Amino acid sequence: MKTTLKLVAILLTGCAGAYAQVVPEATGPARLPVSGNLHYALHYSQTAEFGGLGDWQTGTISGSVDYSNGTDRHPFSLSYGGGYTKTFTGPDYETGVFQHLLISQGLVGHKWNAMVSDNISFTPESPTTGFSGIPGTGEPIGGPGSNPPSSQSVLTLNTRTIENTAAAQIGYHIDYATTLNLGGNSNLLHYPDGNGVDTNGLAANAGLTRRLDARNSLVGQFMFSRYDYGNQALDTSQSSASAPYPDSDLKAAMFGFQRVWSPKLQTTVSVGPQWISSSNAAIEPSTTTVAVNAAVHYAFRFESASLGYTRGGSSGGGVLPGATVDSVYAGFSRLFGRDLTIGLTASYMRSDALELGGAAIDAVYGGAQATRQLGRYFSVFANYTAENQSSNQAALSSQAAQSNVLNGFYQVIGFGIAYSPRETHLRQ
Repeated sequence: MKTTLKLVAILLTGCAGAYAQVVPEATGPARLPVSGNLHYALHYSQTAEFGGLGDWQTGTISGSVDYSNGTDRHPFSLSYGGGYTKTFTGPDYETGVFQHLLISQGLVGHKWNAMVSDNISFTPESPTTGFSGIPGTGEPIGGPGSNPPSSQSVLTLNTRTIENTAAAQIGYHIDYATTLNLGGNSNLLHYPDGNGVDTNGLAANAGLTRRLDARNSLVGQFMFSRYDYGNQALDTSQSSASAPYPDSDLKAAMFGFQRVWSPKLQTTVSVGPQWISSSNAAIEPSTTTVAVNAAVHYAFRFESASLGYTRGGSSGGGVLPGATVDSVYAGFSRLFGRDLTIGLTASYMRSDALELGGAAIDAVYGGAQATRQLGRYFSVFANYTAENQSSNQAALSSQAAQSNVLNGFYQVIGFGIAYSPRETHLRQ
């Protein structure tokens, strides 16, 4: 409970700081201290949910804020989505607050650029659709950037997670065609109710990008990451029960190609070997696999789309003691006329535990949403989200995971109303 209160305080403080940036001073000329673009929205939705732990109905009040300063030399952006869900009938594990805050700050010099960011969330169950990860709220889904792939590769119910990722990246232009990139991040995944595997992660990367011409580039990158699980023990029903979860080290050498087909269409693909080792080879033997990262992004005036595939080692998503994950994701959104927007998103994930005799979990989810504008400020929406996941429950390493991992079909039907003014252009 203390952890939750601290998180809420941090998020409210961040929002208060962002608000202070855009409110005019109480004295003196009525001028804004900053310039940029600001958009906010308020939503109310009701959902009917079926499967998983039973059937239930909920109501959700939520809001979102997006701000960017629009400068080239020191770009800053803030995105926030959060709210409160109340259960009317059925299991009440979704009742409570959910929040997601993403802040990034960049610096751009003559031959170099740098970016730091912090991404923190407090959500029930595994994120699926929308920025906050809560299906049915009415947040935009679809094209590039509107619904980043979930960092949790296993869908769970009756769980809440706190996740924080702090990252930094530096790029240096060695010459007109060659760029050196260095970066790192720290990741924390915590289950405040004690019904998942708390995970700490550290990662670093270094790479070179060589531009062949105006449209084509070659990329080489080396990545290292480490995951540890503290002193959490494996399930006592397993043969390896006497040992804690083993720490994992992942190293990968990726080589790739990027192409800009047009200002609206870009593709990238990288592939290379990945070496995985652990602190206890009797539980998690060393292995070599193939890491892949491929994506297509398309954006036009009235529509946008993205398609991607990734493969590689992961922390196990708070359920498995390390895993190799194959993930395919897609998104599409289109504006029809001036008032109707249709969004689609889908993902397939397969997680194979690195643990000997561990579980294999297949998950698929998808969502569709239609939003109709009513006048300048209001809109109505209807959406549908479906998830299906199958796993070998007996092979899961903890009793908590066995009781919370979705094993079957689950769906959400939602509708609601939103208040969303047009984007505001702030000027000093």
